[in-house]
Amino acid sequence: MDGLLLIDKPKGITSFDVIRRVRKQINIKKIGHAGTLDPLATGLMILGVGSGTKQLTQLIKLDKEYTAEVLIGERRTTGDMEGEIVESVGAVVLDPAQVLVAVASLVGTVTLPVSAYSAIKKDGVPMYKRARAAEKTGDTVTDVPVRDMVVHSALVGNIEVIFSDNTLTTISRLLVTVTFSVGSGTYIRSLAEELGRRLGYPATLANLRRTKVGEFKIEDAKLIEDLKA
Repeated sequence: MDGLLLIDKPKGITSFDVIRRVRKQINIKKIGHAGTLDPLATGLMILGVGSGTKQLTQLIKLDKEYTAEVLIGERRTTGDMEGEIVESVGAVVLDPAQVLVAVASLVGTVTLPVSAYSAIKKDGVPMYKRARAAEKTGDTVTDVPVRDMVVHSALVGNIEVIFSDNTLTTISRLLVTVTFSVGSGTYIRSLAEELGRRLGYPATLANLRRTKVGEFKIEDAKLIEDLKA
């Protein structure tokens, strides 16, 4: 096996775990990737196997497409469901039209802070390592990098109303599904939190699935367990 390998990453493991498992499945050590996915994210990862690793530098620069579920009503330390709640509201009251307008307003170039728990490096150290170290001393990382992020399109697929009780009278959360087409270096967790700010509520990324990288599609990807040497 030599070249590019498309993998459908499962939830709950790191991108390095994917490489480690693929190495074991196909018995080849020289494997790299063209962009990580967070442990809670699923979807398309492009792996370079053998001589295919030479192509990865260019593939990292490709546009990407994601399906994101954004939870409106609470914000978490990590920007996703892995972290602790740091801000929440009792009820979210929004008209669907407001959500559509806010999502559409994200299209273009937006300048946003990167999550303190991202893999981006600052002073040579991955942000998430600095954030984890700060957690142990009760501190919070505040000097996060700010980046220009390019959003080519943002389309709402579903708006789910989540009620706080069985009376169906008090809305506690909205779960908004958005398909984002973005440029390289765009952080969906940052977009999720920004969507909340534009709606006037805290927000966090509930689920994320990468469906496309350049012209590579998730439909053509394989599960790790289906690989054979």
